[in-house]
Amino acid sequence: MIRIRQVKVLVNRNSEEELKKKTASKLKIRPGRIEKISINKRSIDARDKNNVLYVYEVDISIKNENQVLKKRFSKDIFKSPREAYQLPKCGTEKLKTRPIIVGSGPAGLFCTYLLAEEGYFPLLIERGEKIEDRVKTVNTFFEQGILNQESNVQFGEGGAGTFSDGKLNTLVKDSFFRKKKVLEIFVEHGAPKEILYDNHPHIGTDILRKVIVNIRNKIIKMGGEIRYQNCLTNLVIENNRIKEIEINHKYKLPCEILVLAIGHSARDTFQMLHQKGLNMTSKPFAVGIRIQHPQKMIDTVQYGSSSCLEKASYKLVCQSSHNRGVYTFCMCPGGYVVNASSEENRLVVNGMSNYKRDSINANSAIVVTVSERDFGPHPLDGISYQQKLEEKAYKLGNGMIPIQLYQDYKKNQITRGLGSIKPVFKGRYSYANLNELFPKEISDSIKEAIESFACKIDNFNRGDAILAAVESRTSSPIRIVRDKNLNTNVKGIYPCGEGSGYAGGITTSAMDGIKVVEQIVKIYTN
Repeated sequence: MIRIRQVKVLVNRNSEEELKKKTASKLKIRPGRIEKISINKRSIDARDKNNVLYVYEVDISIKNENQVLKKRFSKDIFKSPREAYQLPKCGTEKLKTRPIIVGSGPAGLFCTYLLAEEGYFPLLIERGEKIEDRVKTVNTFFEQGILNQESNVQFGEGGAGTFSDGKLNTLVKDSFFRKKKVLEIFVEHGAPKEILYDNHPHIGTDILRKVIVNIRNKIIKMGGEIRYQNCLTNLVIENNRIKEIEINHKYKLPCEILVLAIGHSARDTFQMLHQKGLNMTSKPFAVGIRIQHPQKMIDTVQYGSSSCLEKASYKLVCQSSHNRGVYTFCMCPGGYVVNASSEENRLVVNGMSNYKRDSINANSAIVVTVSERDFGPHPLDGISYQQKLEEKAYKLGNGMIPIQLYQDYKKNQITRGLGSIKPVFKGRYSYANLNELFPKEISDSIKEAIESFACKIDNFNRGDAILAAVESRTSSPIRIVRDKNLNTNVKGIYPCGEGSGYAGGITTSAMDGIKVVEQIVKIYTN
């Protein structure tokens, strides 16, 4: 096949026929000579708002391929490379017990999937509920404020990403095509095909839930087992190697291989692991607020009058006068701000979108980087810092999401009523003064950033923009130290995913889970 880059099609004329025509033009051939065309990548070029373009990278089948390649007129035309993931297999040791994976977020789910596919009969344990029950539990929390600390927006089948936008983009270099493997598995189990080539792929929380159920069923069909409402509560270590694990403080399982895919909010598990002597360090993360604007405002700024495009997003960054990095995080076009709490008397927010992104508002976090100078050098100090902020947010909102208009945030006064932007939340909210939440340096940095971002997104600093707090779970505050073989200092324990501090988001977490599988199959045979 031949690969052609930089094939540009006007968005209002986008069709397979037009794409084939533009591709043929790049090759200087008739469109009829193209036997098959497949999309490898697609992005949007909206620099000229009057002529917004889709920019494609495509692979084509054509007769006399080598002759065409000899006559190529551009560096954007070349033979399609082979891009397929290959799992290395060279293990010789026999496992006495099946691998145990803790946590069914992306890292744990994909680790379990590949191990099951290779015949290792893995056991996946999850402290929360399966998707069907978890959704009911979370909706009850949104509507009534009744929190289940073991099954919520953070914990349960699918992990925290299940109640998010379902974004799948990553900037990680991927010469082994792990990302391609992840996306292919998603599509095989019901995700939309365009995630394979869109520059900013997303599934949406509604479709992601269905996909996870299909992946679960396939794992079971391949010989894996999943146990819900099973929380890892202790480790039995002998001669610096994992021997057993304890579940729910009640029973033990023999264990040679333990994959820790626990997510960034399993604070009780982090504490237990630290007490058991696993090496870990604190790491920087970010805290801040969520901001809501009308989605139409963002669409107009980004795309002009083009109305046939997906909902527009943005990614913004600045450096404050306090020498703090401030950036937008987890931007959710056409989304909701959700109460993502997982602990009593503590409150945290996150963003969530369905596949169609059909809410009237856009929202994103505006977060400020924090580090040891803010919370201290102990590995668990970052967790304590998060918890104190979440306790403040809970009190400010009287147990509900504390919100404030941006104009009142600048004036340091409590909001008494909303402007023209209709709030879009999952969970109850109340008015508050968010200046009482952070140290002044962080609040000032957020305000500076909002004003700075208005230079890039017109009216970003509008007075009636709705702020909500607290965004504190941007990434894990912990890194569980692992060696080049992805082992901890206790042999047989493999930390992976966002909770262990080596990934961020659905795709990179899933890829990290695959990396752990690679290390396991290098040593052990099925």
